[in-house]
Amino acid sequence: MTGVASAEINRTRIVATARGWLRTPYHHQAAVKGAGCDCLGLLRGVFAELYGAEPEVPPPYTPSWAEDRACEALRDAARRHLAEIPTGEADAGDVILFRWRDGLPAKHCAILTARNRMIHAYDGHAVAESWIPDAWARRAAYAFRFPGVDQ
Repeated sequence: MTGVASAEINRTRIVATARGWLRTPYHHQAAVKGAGCDCLGLLRGVFAELYGAEPEVPPPYTPSWAEDRACEALRDAARRHLAEIPTGEADAGDVILFRWRDGLPAKHCAILTARNRMIHAYDGHAVAESWIPDAWARRAAYAFRFPGVDQ
């Protein structure tokens, strides 16, 4: 990994970095602050700002990629680069993956700014910080911590 030493990465810095992406327009597969991103692009961009580079560039994907492939590609990629934690332990600066229905793979991600708030991008909306509605909280499938961040 290049760039900033992991000892300098903390929850406050992660949240501040993610907030720097607020109002970035939605653009499928993009990861350019101020110009466009989707939920994965937001996570990729924040990671690159914090650590100096993206850990990997995903292959092209369609809006329905998770259902089409019926695999946990987002979870598997997160496991390669982030530390998995129980969803109930996730807090500010951690990443949450959501699945929309039982039996479907997780296909949406967000960065928490508090236990009940998140920053995320979704179709038709610019990157926003919002409360996590109960319906979304029930769909939290996985949680991850950025490398080098302590409890």
